[in-house]
Parts: sequence; structure tokens; C-alpha cells
Amino acid sequence: MMFLGKFRANSIQMIALGFAGIILLGTLLLSLPAASRDGASLPFIDALFTSASATCVTGLVVHDTYTQFSLFGQIVILCLIQIGGLGFMTVATLFLMMARRKIGLAERGVLTESVSAFQIGGIVRLIRRIIICTAIVEGIGAILLAIRFCPQMGVATGVYYAIFHSISAFCNAGFDLMGRFAPYTSLIPYQSDVLVNLTIMTLIVIGGLGFVVWDDVMEHKLRYDRYKLHTKIVLLSTAFLIIGGAILFYTMEQGNVLAAMHPIDKLLASLFQSITPRTAGFNTVDTAALTEGGTVLTMLLMMIGASPGSTGGGIKTTTIMVILLATISYIRNTDDINIFHRRLENNTIKRAYCSTTIYIMLSILGIFLLITTQGLPVKDAAFETLSALGTVGLSTGITRELDTLSRMVIILLMYSGRVGSLTLLMAVMMGTKSKLRNPEEKIIIG
Repeated sequence: MMFLGKFRANSIQMIALGFAGIILLGTLLLSLPAASRDGASLPFIDALFTSASATCVTGLVVHDTYTQFSLFGQIVILCLIQIGGLGFMTVATLFLMMARRKIGLAERGVLTESVSAFQIGGIVRLIRRIIICTAIVEGIGAILLAIRFCPQMGVATGVYYAIFHSISAFCNAGFDLMGRFAPYTSLIPYQSDVLVNLTIMTLIVIGGLGFVVWDDVMEHKLRYDRYKLHTKIVLLSTAFLIIGGAILFYTMEQGNVLAAMHPIDKLLASLFQSITPRTAGFNTVDTAALTEGGTVLTMLLMMIGASPGSTGGGIKTTTIMVILLATISYIRNTDDINIFHRRLENNTIKRAYCSTTIYIMLSILGIFLLITTQGLPVKDAAFETLSALGTVGLSTGITRELDTLSRMVIILLMYSGRVGSLTLLMAVMMGTKSKLRNPEEKIIIG
């Protein structure tokens, strides 16, 4: 008790603890008999896995969402997705605003860290914009999807499906209810549906850009020259990854999973499979049937992921750009790292390398554990690990075959991916900063 009395969590630790608390609450709710269609309680490890996957907006599942869960269970999952996508502090702030409660300085600090904002000033205004924009974008997405779903499923079911998949896509979660056609099919039944594909893809991209980017674009509209450097880098890298990924996927898979498709459907599927690995988790082609090249491309896109302060995970687009720019700068023997006539600060470069190093180390550890504990093939273990750590949700089909220990590994990877691998380690290891510095000495590198 004395320890608890003295314990004061900082903003990073609050975020880590908050997500853990939401996961545990979701586990309890999904364990209830009312959450399952057959009225039987879901095993604790399965409920924990599903709750972690939904809260961490991943989409890996050990049970098909439609066939396993009742309406109550599906709504619990949807709520976890929304809270996980926006961040629990953003949702908590919404309730504080509704109750007309004052938001203190400590809460503003946690909010700033939660949405990766640049400064604490104006954070409540930004949160208000995030909530409003989320409701508008998800609402428009639901309306567009309802145009297709309502004639097929009836008005009530169609509207519900539209809302569920709009929220799941915007939050980059990848959960679906298409088990009504066949379990674990994701969006394959809508492979050639232009409306569904374009709506889902647009929601994924918007959700993956990041809250700070939204705010900047809303503030300056189409005046690109006035955007923050962060916004310019995010938009540039996102466009490059989408277009480049689609071209590569089409090239690698045109004689394989795309072979029997109409030319327009090939382009649509290539574009979709370029966007979805960057933490969305939906798929319109059989992921297990991809060529070696298509699998590697998907894993690379899963590693890169979305942008900071978004509903997605991964190493992040800006981190990759900073590392590339730093490498080019070193090769050219220049002191500064410049882009768009701006110079990056040294701490940004250090953070980018630290974040990437930790991400790679966790990936290697996850792959090693899955191989040694369950004897999985390297390809499947690597795909599953990167999907979990990147909060993607794509799988070669081995998720439901994982044993208890392997599922715990994936749960921890999903949690690390959503909170942020660097953030999580900082929350655990952060201590008092020492002002003492040791003598400097050189070592040989390379």
C-alpha cells in the first residue's frame, strides 16, 4: 500500500496502463455467456486474445467474429475497436466534455502524448476536432457501405454491417462480419465491388494519416506550402507507399492470385492489398496463396505501417523517412538532415533509430518464440509476428492453430504494437535523468 501511495504514473505509463485496463475489461465482457452465440462462456485465453486484438486494432482472430459472437459480443468488440483506435484518453475526454468537467494540466499532458501532438497548448481543441471528424468520416463511410449492404441484407442488418465495417476500417482494425457467407473470408466476397473497396480503402487511409495531419489539413485546406513538415512527409510517404506497393503487388501476383480476375478487378485488388497491410487487416485475396514475392512485400508494408498519432501501428512512415534521410546524409558526408527546406533536429533522428531497433528486436524475438514453442515454419511465424506487432491483422491462417503460449506471445506483441514498442519500454524503464556524463572515447563502426 505504501508503494501505491508513492506511485505517480507519468503520461507514458498512463497510456500503457490505460490500454491494459481496457483489454482486461473487454476480456471479462467477452467471457460472459451472453457474448457467445451458443451461450457458453468463451475460454479466458480466447477472450483475452480477442479483446487485445480489438483494443489494439489488430484484427487477428482465433474465432470468426460472426459465427462465434452474439450481437452483444459483437458490440463489445466494436466498442473496443473504437476506444483502441481513438485512444482511451480521447474517449475519456469526450465523456468529460459531455459532463462539462474541467480538463486539468495532467490530463492534457497525457492527451498530448496519446495523439502525438507537438505541444500541450490547444490539445483540447484538437481532441474536439478529432472526435467530430471521426464521427463525420465514419458516418459517411457507413452511409456508402449501407448503399451496398441494405439491398443484400435488409435495412436493419445492412445499416448495422455498414456501421461495424466503417468503424473497423477507419480504426484500421480489420474485424469483419462476413462470416455470414463463410468463416474467415474477410472482404473476399466483395473482391470486385468498386463501392465497397473504395470506401474501405479511403477509410483506412484517412485513419492511418494521423490526427495531427487531419488538423493541419483542416487548418490550411489545400495550401500545401503552409502545411507542417510532418504533414508533408506523411502525405508524400503515404502516396509513395500506396502507388509503389500497388505496382509491385500487381507485378508479382498477376500470374497467381490475380490471374483469373478481370483487368479492372486486378487493379482494384492490387490497390487494396497495397493499402491494407499498412495496419488495416482486411483482405480481398487469399493471403496464404500469395507468392514469395507478394508475401515479402506484404511483410515490408506491415513493418512500415501507418503514421504517428493515427489509428494504425507499425514502425511508422515518418520514422522510415527519417532513417532514409539520415542514411543518405551520412553517405553524402553532410552534417544536417534536410527535407522541404527544413532541418531535422538530432533528437528526432535518435528517436527514429531507437524505435526501429526496438521494433526489429521484438520482431526477431517474436519469430524465435513462435518457432521454438510450436515449431511453426519461419515464413508463417514471421508473417504472424509482423502482423501482430504492426497491429495489422493479416494472417496465413495459423492464428487459430496457435497454442496458449504462442497466443500469449501474439497478445504481448499486439499490445506493444498499439502502445508503441519504444513507448512501452520507456514506461517500464524510465527513471531519473542523470546529469553526470562519462568520458568520451571512439570505437570502430562498419
